[in-house]
Amino acid sequence: MEISVELTLTPLQEQFEEPIIQFIKRLRASGLTVLENPLSTQVYGKYEDVMQCLNTEIERSFKDLDHVVLLMKIVKTDRSDSRAEF
Repeated sequence: MEISVELTLTPLQEQFEEPIIQFIKRLRASGLTVLENPLSTQVYGKYEDVMQCLNTEIERSFKDLDHVVLLMKIVKTDRSDSRAEF
């Protein structure tokens, strides 16, 4: 089963950019399809692969940061090739 996941990692600290960059770099290194925009990061792939990667990387970020918020949306399909038609 293919899924699409949208993530927004928000470290609640003054130096917030570097933890976000490192999180995205680790997602990119996973071999999954990863796309970014200014507000979120999308990860696409097989359910088991995506969730295993996210479990590892979210836990790592939570351990590394004292205060952090993570917003996540999951869609049961690969939407990586979806484009607006307007």
